[in-house]
Amino acid sequence: METSIIGFGFIVILVIIGLSILFSFVPVMLWISAMASGVYVGLTTLIAMRLRRIVPARIVNPLIKARKAGLTVDLSQLETHYLAGGNVDRVVDALIAAQRANIDLVFERAAAIDLAGRDVLEAVQMSVNPKVIETPVVSAVCKDGIEVKVIARVTVRANIDRLVGGAGEETIIARVGEGIVTTNGSANSHKEVLENPDMISNMVLSKGLDAGTAFEILSIDIADVDIGENIGAKLQIDQAEADKRIAQAKAEERRAMAVALEQEMKAKVQEMQAKVIEAEAQVPLALSESLRSGKMGFMDYYALQNIEADTKMRRSISQDQAQDGES
Repeated sequence: METSIIGFGFIVILVIIGLSILFSFVPVMLWISAMASGVYVGLTTLIAMRLRRIVPARIVNPLIKARKAGLTVDLSQLETHYLAGGNVDRVVDALIAAQRANIDLVFERAAAIDLAGRDVLEAVQMSVNPKVIETPVVSAVCKDGIEVKVIARVTVRANIDRLVGGAGEETIIARVGEGIVTTNGSANSHKEVLENPDMISNMVLSKGLDAGTAFEILSIDIADVDIGENIGAKLQIDQAEADKRIAQAKAEERRAMAVALEQEMKAKVQEMQAKVIEAEAQVPLALSESLRSGKMGFMDYYALQNIEADTKMRRSISQDQAQDGES
């Protein structure tokens, strides 16, 4: 009796273990949920998904959602997109939103947008509800040299046809900033920009800045216009300072050349004085030679001495008179 009870309990345990393994590997509850929703998915198909390492709930639940919304989506399409690394639930939500908004969007294009790394549901929502992008402060200088700072708000709508391969928001901001700089730079005065800020938006809109992007620009509105610094005056001041430094450098160069020339002249004066002293040293030798050779007598020598003494006296008198006149 006890042996039969133990055997029965062992069989019950085996059955429980087997059922738990079966229900964990085969999503029976998911199969029942699909059947109740009117979507037939065979148990063999669910088991095959497990074998292909696909989470059945991530395929069946979006499929139920799509069928309830009236979309013609195939199970194999969802599996292929899942295996490619896409977000199946996001794509189905985007298709439902596009259908409700009367936007022509097929599964292949939605899957391509998702695999390209863009949020396809956000793109569909942006097609229905446009997005406002605010540019940073864009600084530009008018022809009168005054800096004008502009902040613009760009209203864009997603272009489903250009989402794959189209440029993003950064390109829109860069192009709008470029248009603002061009428009302000061509203005004759900053007063023109302050009086007619709509000239910026009109000029930028006429350039077709949304070409090649994933968006369609609906409007460009100028949110704020401020006056910055007088760039033209600063540039003139900097240029004047640079010219002054150049002139100072040239003047310093001329002064150095004049000092060098002065030193050169002093050296030549010293050289001439040395030559004079050398010549004066030859005079006594010439006198002694003349006396020895008889070309000159002693009376002539004394007369020469008198003339020299008279010359020195005259020089001394003239110097005294010059000093008296200065005092």
